[in-house]
Amino acid sequence: METQRTEARVRPWALVAATLTMLAAPAFFVLEIVWLGAGLLVAGLAIAFAAEGGGALLRPGAEARRTPSLLRDLSLVAIGLVIVRSIPLAAELDNWAMVRFTLALGGAVLVPYLVSRFVYRDRATSFPWRGGGRWGAWHWTWLAAVLVLAWVILPFYFIASGVYQNWPVVDTPDLIARLFVGVGAVGIWDELFFICTVFAVLLRHFPAWLANLLQAIVFVSFLWELGYRSWGPLLTIPFALAQGYIFLRTKSLAYVVTVHLLFDAVVFAVIVHAHDPSLFDIFPTAP
Repeated sequence: METQRTEARVRPWALVAATLTMLAAPAFFVLEIVWLGAGLLVAGLAIAFAAEGGGALLRPGAEARRTPSLLRDLSLVAIGLVIVRSIPLAAELDNWAMVRFTLALGGAVLVPYLVSRFVYRDRATSFPWRGGGRWGAWHWTWLAAVLVLAWVILPFYFIASGVYQNWPVVDTPDLIARLFVGVGAVGIWDELFFICTVFAVLLRHFPAWLANLLQAIVFVSFLWELGYRSWGPLLTIPFALAQGYIFLRTKSLAYVVTVHLLFDAVVFAVIVHAHDPSLFDIFPTAP
């Protein structure tokens, strides 16, 4: 993944273009107004096109790697968002729903990667699995902290707010297994798209703190439609920002995926418990 982070002065036109592109996510996934999301994407890409003269899309691969193009990079995000928006994101566990999620979410990661790799030839996205080397004490401490925080906070959030009802009733072993697979698979996808695609391309143009704020707009918006509603953003905003920060520090997809899967393991158990209190009755903060 080729990121060119810089603390130099942010170019106003670049920030406007990126912000409009990222705001398509709440239009798509929170307001669920497709035409507004499409309009924001077009506006963001048009501003980037005008500022770069349009020639950025046609630069040879070697030149593209030396000079990242905001237009190309925002187009990768736009492609992914459009593919995700092509399906309803309500949590469902039937066979067709799982196939639909697999194709759309998989395509939202794979298509931008292939465009970057073979069309733009700039390798803007990649998936650095091992990254920064062996895990140290702070890595393991944070994993333990994530489990404890999720165990304490999530039962109260899901049950008191009633958002657990945004997931289907899971009252058979088959449905429980499907929920487990689905929650974990979406959690892995979150890191592939929001961190390794959206965050990665933004880091090529903006300081880390700003790129992290912009990617969180997309991350949190998707989670809203997925089911994390009510006061869920009070949890998902810091989670999205923390995942971006952790990725910057570790440079390890494996680590941020592990963090996410531990969090999602508690999410899974809480949803099952909320629908059937006799299962996973291990949460002292459950109402």
